[in-house]
Amino acid sequence: MTTAATPVVRRAEPADIDELVRLRAYLLDGEDGEDDNGTAVLPYTASTPQARAAWRTGYRAWLAEALPHDDDVCVAVAPGPGRLSACAIAVIDQRPPSPAYPSGRVVWMQSLITDPRDRGQGLGTTVIDHLFDWALTRGADVAVMQSASGAVDFHRRAGWLPTGEGLYHQPVTTKRKG
Repeated sequence: MTTAATPVVRRAEPADIDELVRLRAYLLDGEDGEDDNGTAVLPYTASTPQARAAWRTGYRAWLAEALPHDDDVCVAVAPGPGRLSACAIAVIDQRPPSPAYPSGRVVWMQSLITDPRDRGQGLGTTVIDHLFDWALTRGADVAVMQSASGAVDFHRRAGWLPTGEGLYHQPVTTKRKG
């Protein structure tokens, strides 16, 4: 009897940047966040070629700085045949301590993406497990995952619990009223 080997997951390197951009485009350039007219209905989706170019340029710059220099950022990747098959990002956030996180160290996990050709192989779970192991070494108390609506069942099966709190978005450039 043969069993599938556990996928190898590693920390991303600067040489992975092109592939990380390609994978993240499934999330940010995809149709999941657009209405029938192609208008972005979620704040993090790109609905124009200019918006797509802007996030890609910014993401490349962020990765180029964060991957080699930021100890509170980990991008985990699952290599595939000649490309990356999956990735996810974890960022340690220092918050005021609370009962849920006495040290104040919270790891935000986001952008969990598996190439559509590689889905259903456990790569998402393996990538997240890698980030949990990393977060333990960084002293995090709790992990928080922002999830697209299409991934809710995946996260619940993996043991993530809804917080009961809403996540709200407002551009900082908006002039505040009140």
